[in-house]
Amino acid sequence: MGNDTKKTDILIAILILGSFWGLSEVVLGSLFKQAGIPFRTGILIGIGMYLMGIAAGSYKKYSMLAGIAVIAVLSKLMVVPILGVSVMCKANSCLAVLVDGLALLGAATLFRKKIGNNTGSRIICGLTAGFSAAVIFYFAGMKTAPCPNLLTYSQLSGFISYMFNKGLTWMIFSGAFFPLGYILGERLKNTVVNLRMNRPIFYYTASLTLIVCCWTAVGLAISAGY
Repeated sequence: MGNDTKKTDILIAILILGSFWGLSEVVLGSLFKQAGIPFRTGILIGIGMYLMGIAAGSYKKYSMLAGIAVIAVLSKLMVVPILGVSVMCKANSCLAVLVDGLALLGAATLFRKKIGNNTGSRIICGLTAGFSAAVIFYFAGMKTAPCPNLLTYSQLSGFISYMFNKGLTWMIFSGAFFPLGYILGERLKNTVVNLRMNRPIFYYTASLTLIVCCWTAVGLAISAGY
């Protein structure tokens, strides 16, 4: 695989996976909230970790994890031009997504020599990323645009309570979903390469269609009040 082709494949993967993550944040996040589903944040974080796990398993290029998070954030921020709201209205939710991507990037880099063929290390990587993301989000969120819920944990004892109530959930879902995504990514790698080599027109057309459909769905969902 040539360098230019590999870079193109990585870019396409970033756009597709980031778009799916953004779609899940907008649509599933709203549906979960309306339905009163418990551990809503943990599930959404798990989905993000799963999608980033696919990228990690397929390409072993962990820097792309941050790119996936950025695309997801940009997708969520479609609410700004569509509804004319302030960026600060989504500051904390976007911060959470970005922090998840950076935390997993750091953890994957730390465990890069072990997660390639060790399921236990992948679980530990996910747990580490979930824990790190929870801690970073707590302190960064307090400085960015703290919501009423986050402010209830503003004291030292509140931080401990936050980590037990929120941080533990982030860890569990990250530790469970990242390895699953990694396994799928390893299995899809050759399939994607073969599809690009043997049916390039279908590969690029399907990739573009998926990206456009995700962003269109996000726009329609936001317009509908999701």
